[in-house]
Amino acid sequence: MVLVLVALETPLAVTLANRESDRVHADRLADATRFASLAGPALRDGSVGPLDTELDSYDALYGIGAAVVDRDRSRLVVSTGYQDGSETEDALRTALAGQQFTGTAVVWPWTPDPIVVAVPINDGGEVLGAVVINSPGDQSRRNVINWWLLLAAIGLLAVSACLLTAFGLAGWVLRPVTELDAVTHEIAEGDGSARVQHRLGPPELRRLAASFNNMADAVSDVMERQRAFVAHASHQLRNPLTALRLRVEELGPSITDPEGGTEHRLALEETDRLAQVLDALLTLARAERRQNRLVTVDAAEVAASRVAAWQPLARHRGIGLTLAGVAQRAYASTVPTAIDQSLDALIDNAVKFSDPGGAVTVAVRRGGGGVTLEVRDHGRGMTLDQLGQATERFWRAPEAQNMEGAGLGLTIVAVLVDASGGRLSMRQAPSRGLVAELWFPSG
Repeated sequence: MVLVLVALETPLAVTLANRESDRVHADRLADATRFASLAGPALRDGSVGPLDTELDSYDALYGIGAAVVDRDRSRLVVSTGYQDGSETEDALRTALAGQQFTGTAVVWPWTPDPIVVAVPINDGGEVLGAVVINSPGDQSRRNVINWWLLLAAIGLLAVSACLLTAFGLAGWVLRPVTELDAVTHEIAEGDGSARVQHRLGPPELRRLAASFNNMADAVSDVMERQRAFVAHASHQLRNPLTALRLRVEELGPSITDPEGGTEHRLALEETDRLAQVLDALLTLARAERRQNRLVTVDAAEVAASRVAAWQPLARHRGIGLTLAGVAQRAYASTVPTAIDQSLDALIDNAVKFSDPGGAVTVAVRRGGGGVTLEVRDHGRGMTLDQLGQATERFWRAPEAQNMEGAGLGLTIVAVLVDASGGRLSMRQAPSRGLVAELWFPSG
């Protein structure tokens, strides 16, 4: 649009300047011709007559100086505002040669030269003298500038209208894309119900929005079916598992063979292990729904209750379990039971993998816009590669394959923390052991 305006308005600006110049020159030439007609008799008779009064009135009324000279360049009549210059000399030379002089063809705003015109005074083909008019060009230059400012204003209005139209059109076209970007981020953050309005923008983008909504519905439905299958399967398997355990328990008194008694005990342990796996799968399926409302809980109070609950098992295994936290309340925003289940899983692992005589410390801190809970142990720890795999489902370290557990504890912690808008980080302790940190936003 700017290039089109420059291409159109530049010739127009030059044309306006030329028109103003032609108007001024024509006006001055008309005045000079009238003065030449009055000066003819004066030059023939040698009497100035009314010419002196005419030039003075002209100068007083318009501020334009004029002079009448004879063929010898002697000034017969000169008005008050008349000034000599190089251009007036050229004008006299041209006029005394019998030709009109109009000076500079175009009056440009940046040229300070006056407007000079001259006409010869003829008498039967003989040049008796010349009339020279020397007028300032300020008014003409102001007129040209005003015309150019008007053109610039019109161009600015045209560009503004073009910009408004372009922004409006671009907004109409890109509004579905912007909304699609926002909804994509919402879905990535866990809001599976977010959808795009498919009635905005051009038809192509409407079809894209509708296709995206259909895809999101299909993916959401598949994920919900998967979670429902895990939850239902885990729940349904508990009933026959419970019945199987009861039947195995009833077989206990009838087994007299010592080897059979061992097998009986191992069978009961396997049913307990399978029950733990089913419970963990149920918890994971509920946590992955990400449709839980956020609640505000006192992290320090929850940590104290969980440490107290795990004290008997820690004492039984010879592990020192202590709480080092803030005395005041530390409120955090989480999904329900996120801190409880996370601390249970972390304390369970810390006690399980610590050697007798070891220590496990749970700390609660406030800062950084949230609440941090730290579980530190002095057990076996994990390598850097193992830390990267620790939250994978059913993953267990090679040296922990024969220990009790389903390999879902840290997975559940990661899902609960993520659903709460927090983060889980684990690192090797400076000396020995593992440090697990939970961060939740302030409540």
